[in-house]
Formats: sequence, C-alpha cells, structure tokens
Amino acid sequence: MQTSTAVDVAPLAQVYKALGDPVRLRILQLLPKTSAVCDALYNVNELSEELDIPQPTVSHHLKILRQAGLIRFTKKCNSVYYYLDAKQMKRAWGELKEAVLSKPAMGRNDE
Repeated sequence: MQTSTAVDVAPLAQVYKALGDPVRLRILQLLPKTSAVCDALYNVNELSEELDIPQPTVSHHLKILRQAGLIRFTKKCNSVYYYLDAKQMKRAWGELKEAVLSKPAMGRNDE
C-alpha cells in the first residue's frame, strides 16, 4: 500500500499540536497581527496578568508557539513583546487542507 501527499505532515502536526491547548489559543486571540501597533503588544508579564496564570506557565506556552512558528517577538527596551505570524497561520491552514483533502496516489485496492 503506497500513499503520498505533497505536504510534510510532521511540521504541520507540530503546528496543530501547539494550537491544541486552550491557553495557547487564548494567547493567540490576544496578540496583534503586527508589531507596528505598540500599545497592542503584550510582554510575558502582561499576558500573565491578562490570563490570570503564572508567568512561568505563560513563558512555556509562548515557547511552544514560537517553536511552531505561530508567533514572533520584538525586543523593546528591556522587554520582549509578542505578535502573531499571520502568514504562517494562513500557510498552516492551507497545508492542513491540502494534506487532508488531497487524494492519495494509490487507493487501498490499487496495488
């Protein structure tokens, strides 16, 4: 049995695993789509206060979102501020649709 998709599903799975936590989804809801709007940016302490969860927990969630490529950061003064990587979010959605909806090269009975 041979199946083939055009999408490498391992990195795609990492993205959707990162999205599979309610706290991380809430963080994404709070973050702006660009670093240009300074008053909309959050640092880890502000996110901790907004979410009412400990700062180390927020840092952990931000690390997972960064590793998945879903957020970016900018350093201003002595703080790190976070924002969405909207382009990566759109790409991940497109890749998921392609991976799930694309036909395999051969079906189960096509040996």
